[in-house]
Amino acid sequence: MTSYEPQELPTAKLQAYLQSAVAPRPIAFASTVDENGNPNLSPFSFFNVFSSNPPILVFSPARRVRDNTTKHTLENAEATREVVINVVNYDLVHQMSLSSTEYPDGVNEFDKAGLTMVPSDLVKPYRVAESPVQFECKVNDIIKLGTEGGAGNLIICEVIKLHLDGDVLDDHGMIVQEKLDLVSRAGGIYYSRAKSGFFEIPKPLTTLGIGVDSMPEAIRNSMVLTGNDLGMLGNVETLPSQDEVKTFVSQLSEKHPNLKTATNREKHKLAQNYLSYGDVESAWKILLS
Repeated sequence: MTSYEPQELPTAKLQAYLQSAVAPRPIAFASTVDENGNPNLSPFSFFNVFSSNPPILVFSPARRVRDNTTKHTLENAEATREVVINVVNYDLVHQMSLSSTEYPDGVNEFDKAGLTMVPSDLVKPYRVAESPVQFECKVNDIIKLGTEGGAGNLIICEVIKLHLDGDVLDDHGMIVQEKLDLVSRAGGIYYSRAKSGFFEIPKPLTTLGIGVDSMPEAIRNSMVLTGNDLGMLGNVETLPSQDEVKTFVSQLSEKHPNLKTATNREKHKLAQNYLSYGDVESAWKILLS
């Protein structure tokens, strides 16, 4: 065994050990608003359910290790004492990942991730329409676990209303786990799908991805590309140039001779195939050809 006492390790390395060893962890896709009503959306994997009577969920936005700053979610929860916790299934996992990009204050992560804001019934924060289960919560307490980078902040939330998508329920109104298809978080770039185990998602760009809201309308409103596809496409810093697109199309002409005359739908299907292999760059070149 290799053994350490926590103080012997840099915080970032200790955090990596903890996140890899205590896994997979459920994801709280937390929606908040600031005092002026500006929305914020961010995922947190330090999360679980701790009571059913009263119904209590707890998640923890930790202080950033690199500079000891706090996240907008924590600041908003402190200011408004309200939050919506949305669960994350496989169909929206790439959009969830894109929303975790640290966009500056005032940027709407719903727009960046291509997700739909739905007004809540009892609280001000919006729900994520694409999430199959949404919990409207009041914040009962916030427990600060430290003052240094990496310190957690336990946000203790009481569920005051829950919303369940009928598509994940059986004939008795109970959740079918296979239909829910939840995704959980592990260490590094690893996630786990309840149906089939571990898979990888590249971390969002530190230089900020363009987001779904910056895509050409025909791509953003595609009838072929899924939310996950758009989430992958949004995690690029810049789009390829026209010269890069032309060179790529020329190189691809033998394999796909009809690409130059293909319809948008045909291009979107071909790009989707490249995305299935994680080749985002080629997918963008096809879409812009």
